[in-house]
Amino acid sequence: MEKQLEQLRAQIDALDEQILKLLNERAKLAQAVGHVKGGSLIYRPEREAQVLRRLSEANAGPLPNEAVRLLFQEVMSACRALERSLTVAFLGPEGTFSEAAVIKQFGHAVVRLPAESIDEVFRQVERGEAGYGVVPVENSTEGAVSRTLDLLMQTPLKVCGEVMLRVRQQLLRRADTEGGPEGLDGIERVYSHAQSLAQCHEWLNRHLPKAERIPVVSNAEAARLAAQDPKAAAVAGEVAAERYGLAIVARDIEDEPGNTTRFLVLGPEDAAPSGRDKTSLVLSAQNRPGALLDLIAPFSEAGIGLNRLESRPARSGAWEYVFFIDIDGHRSEPRVAAVLDRVRANATLFKVLGSYPVAV
Repeated sequence: MEKQLEQLRAQIDALDEQILKLLNERAKLAQAVGHVKGGSLIYRPEREAQVLRRLSEANAGPLPNEAVRLLFQEVMSACRALERSLTVAFLGPEGTFSEAAVIKQFGHAVVRLPAESIDEVFRQVERGEAGYGVVPVENSTEGAVSRTLDLLMQTPLKVCGEVMLRVRQQLLRRADTEGGPEGLDGIERVYSHAQSLAQCHEWLNRHLPKAERIPVVSNAEAARLAAQDPKAAAVAGEVAAERYGLAIVARDIEDEPGNTTRFLVLGPEDAAPSGRDKTSLVLSAQNRPGALLDLIAPFSEAGIGLNRLESRPARSGAWEYVFFIDIDGHRSEPRVAAVLDRVRANATLFKVLGSYPVAV
């Protein structure tokens, strides 16, 4: 058995050397692309989406597609950093799900800039303090993030990407505690944001019924407090565990396992076509019977899928609304462009927020 293990390890070592050589060859090609582009944008969401889709389709296993996507996202992130440093703003503090969304979309080789509010994320990108921003726009169980929608109406920024992040809540505590076989013994307090405590209500009832539940301003703050208290735990994400050096003693403890948050990537311009895209719009019409139908009917008539419709009160007066709509396709596609022209003619407010690749 030992001889067989040595042979297998020797083969792995040889493959690792080949992989390293190929990664550096890829990095050199990425640098060459950067020289050809000159000072133009180094982040091309449509190109990165195409790469990840192509590799997922070509993947024969045994690695799952999610692992392939994570590996190559980091490869592209490291290669991108060789061209120029990229700063991405997000709703802080560090260790939140918003930071996890940044990492999922851009990889670890970016400068992550936490902001105190969604408003500040927009401002940092508008002022050029960050190249891009990532903001939450909707949650599968809690609905739309109204502040993001309001700011999208006002900003000159474009939506150039989206991130779908499964909200996985972990129970974290200090690694040096005596937690017993399940890691739960001795926990007297559980810190987390109020929403996360609510999302894990039933799990906590079953496994830690006597522990005090203490709401704090963020899951990152909960992790920071748990790192200082051997009798405490935190409900937070894996990024918080990494940030504060905590052990994960129970994984995926949320009561609704499908809970997902959608984030938007904001930048100076929207993305070029990737082959599988969305376009986001904000529209308004006169307050009369049938006005909304007149706005959206052209999409159906052209066979263009409408996959999101969200209404918000308009600031112009009582009982008037604006509508946030996501449609299939890129604004530059002739069929989509023709329909947008028809919709524009019927709208009292018409703004294309951006076209971007569907989340991989």
